[in-house]
Amino acid sequence: MDKSDGAFLTGKLLLAMPGLSDPRFHRAVILVCAHDENGAMGLVLNHSLPGLPFTRILDSLNLSSDIQVDPAALDIPVICGGPVEPGRGFLLHSAEFSCPDTLKINQDVSVTGTVDTLKDVASGKGPARFLFILGYAGWDSGQLESEIQHNSWLVSEPTPELLFETEDEESKWTKAVQTLGFDPTMLSGDAGRA
Repeated sequence: MDKSDGAFLTGKLLLAMPGLSDPRFHRAVILVCAHDENGAMGLVLNHSLPGLPFTRILDSLNLSSDIQVDPAALDIPVICGGPVEPGRGFLLHSAEFSCPDTLKINQDVSVTGTVDTLKDVASGKGPARFLFILGYAGWDSGQLESEIQHNSWLVSEPTPELLFETEDEESKWTKAVQTLGFDPTMLSGDAGRA
């Protein structure tokens, strides 16, 4: 990938190809939050942690006693964002919500990783749409570009609907692949070049 024109992938989706052998990224849909000449960082959006309720996160940070928890917070899913720093939390959210530590990814989506933002979400005062994510995926300089060249990933544009409204893990990947005009059942698990 020639980056002389600044063509980095920040704000794009990575869609795991069927042949990607790492089980941590099976049918992963990843939003690239940062990408430059030093490497890339992204959040897996469709691998939930069903045995870990959001309220347990609040309890582990001693936040439940500090705020009035909105009953809707009991149903907030926790997503495994990747294998790097699995104890680090991120709130991927709609861009209308912002605080000093918010990183704007594109015009529709931002990410924040502060305890105050978790309090806002738990008390029902947070962003309109969001995902709570633990951990992230990271790539060293040139690593992501190499993986794309070796057909490990498809690159796509995100939509707020795909990011926030498609909850089922498999259907998020399927819908993302379909936005590129591909029939997901026709993708080969074999990597290589024609």
